[in-house]
Amino acid sequence: MPLSCKGRTIVEGMDDITALGLDTMEIQTVRIVQPQHFDQYWQAGILSWKTEFEMNLHGPYYAEILGNRRERNRTLSKMESAIQAAKVINARHITFHVGPYGSIYSRGPEANEQVANVFSGVVDRVRELWGDETKDEEHIAFPWLIENNPALVGVETSGRQELWGTLDEVLEVCNHVDGTVPVLNLGHIHARGHGSLRTSEDFGELFDEVRERLGGKKFFCHFSGVEHRMGNALHYTQIKKSDLKFEPLAEFLAEEGDWLDVTIISDSPLLEHDAMFMLQQYDRAKHRLLEKKARDERNIDLALKAGLDPEELAARTKAEKEKRIASEQEAKKSAKDAAEKKTKKTKKAKKADEPKEKAKPKKSAAKGAKNADLMDAGGSGDDDDDIF
Repeated sequence: MPLSCKGRTIVEGMDDITALGLDTMEIQTVRIVQPQHFDQYWQAGILSWKTEFEMNLHGPYYAEILGNRRERNRTLSKMESAIQAAKVINARHITFHVGPYGSIYSRGPEANEQVANVFSGVVDRVRELWGDETKDEEHIAFPWLIENNPALVGVETSGRQELWGTLDEVLEVCNHVDGTVPVLNLGHIHARGHGSLRTSEDFGELFDEVRERLGGKKFFCHFSGVEHRMGNALHYTQIKKSDLKFEPLAEFLAEEGDWLDVTIISDSPLLEHDAMFMLQQYDRAKHRLLEKKARDERNIDLALKAGLDPEELAARTKAEKEKRIASEQEAKKSAKDAAEKKTKKTKKAKKADEPKEKAKPKKSAAKGAKNADLMDAGGSGDDDDDIF
């Protein structure tokens, strides 16, 4: 729900998101799905169906898929409620966490196999609800269940070392279970990698790895600033205050995004504010790329008119640019040196004035002592005793 939304229903939140120029929303169920919300879920589902507004749903955050039987059954019950809510709301992705490794399973193939088995059952359950033409009468209020493809089940990367969900683990499960997709929580990946996503090349390597292992071009991502320590995410923060910046990702998407179909959900505490900030960064990256292309085309035209090789002209332009930058840096350095000299002179002048100021009290003190002696000389004798 957008922070700026004056209403509190999902439909009102959808209206606000559309007004901001955004076109995707994720409903967060946090711990449990509240049955009393199903009415507004259905209203949102109808609206998204008619307007092609993309709805997604995040299942309960606390999960214990790798726990004992009681813990696992409790988690599966929550997942069933989330699937039912996703059905009503016309969700295109249903995202789930796996939870901690627990005492039964440790990190390794056995844990991955157990997770794959659970998510295989989740996918089967989703496919029972979507696309079953024998239930036309039951689903008359949910036309998208018949006409749309089943919702995709998302497996999200985790942000702490004790939780199942490294990028490699998520890709391994998604590679073996048809109908699942990796949910790339970039803040979590950055935290577990000790701040690994710094440049556009880092993001490029990440998307290339996912594409090589799973194929396809569709990606579902979460993005937020993150505070992290020792390979663990501590909490989300606004993007501007984090060492995970969106600008490198925006540059990658602008330059290499022709083959990508990426949905990015804002996990930031500022929600739609940082979503708008990300959109702004992406637009700026596209404009910079267009300017660069126009500049390169202009240089080629100038080279052809001057009878020069385009590479030769580019080398000359680069040399002139480097020379200009060097002169600007030299000018800045000279100005800085002049400012430092001026500061030093001012400090020396202040130090030179300090002894004079200290000497003045000594002179007045000496005068005071002399006056006191004169008073003593003029006022000696027994007359003072007669006064009192």
